[in-house]
Amino acid sequence: MSGVRLLDLLFPYLAAILGLVLGGFYRACVNRYLGGDSPAGPGPGCPHCGRPLTASETASRFGRLLQRGRCRSCGGRLPSAGPAIETVSALWALGLALEYGPGPAWLVYMTLGGIFIVASFIDLTEFILPDALTYPAVVLALAGRIFLLGEPASGPLIGAASGPLFFWLLAAAYRRVRDAEGLGLGDVKLMASIGALVGWRGLPLTIVLSSAAALFASPFFLRAHRDTRRAPIPFGPFLCLGAMLYVLYGHRLVGLAPR
Repeated sequence: MSGVRLLDLLFPYLAAILGLVLGGFYRACVNRYLGGDSPAGPGPGCPHCGRPLTASETASRFGRLLQRGRCRSCGGRLPSAGPAIETVSALWALGLALEYGPGPAWLVYMTLGGIFIVASFIDLTEFILPDALTYPAVVLALAGRIFLLGEPASGPLIGAASGPLFFWLLAAAYRRVRDAEGLGLGDVKLMASIGALVGWRGLPLTIVLSSAAALFASPFFLRAHRDTRRAPIPFGPFLCLGAMLYVLYGHRLVGLAPR
């Protein structure tokens, strides 16, 4: 069996493991943002002795397993974080590996997907999409598709321009009719990176997928608020989900997914 063939067979498993490890890093980024900490600052402390915890103790699930979930200094048991982000990251990496195999496409989409995952979990908690994530995502999407994937610049550039324009007009119309904010500026900025990622031809299907996912999930948000007419529903995670589904399965639906 040739080395290339062996890599093709092993790559999905390797990608899933890497996605799981990266998911721990994504979770740490989300937790630090929600806690108001700088990524460059000291990590959270042990709840028993106060010693700042290392990355392997907070971000890496494998590191926690090796340490049996205990602090290196005092041996106290560390709180266990939920596996949702790691699971999503591993599934995303696996799906990309099965669809695209090893190569630049996997790298580009994996990078953008990582930003979308972090942004989505922040938006679900704080109803905000940080500029520190949305702006770099636009640059990475444009650079990845144009320079790494060698695609014509027209598709990503037009998508990056038309995506936020459409959502800005939609937000303005909603504000005029309902006299309330319906879509935040963070969603508009996010659409620039999504438009660059899927191209202008992929935007309609991406928005349809995002809207369907938001409609399906809306009862869970409405049930938590008494005034269902004013219940806040973060749309950013569903926009990211729609874009990620399009990257994985869009070509099977309409034959337009970026390759």
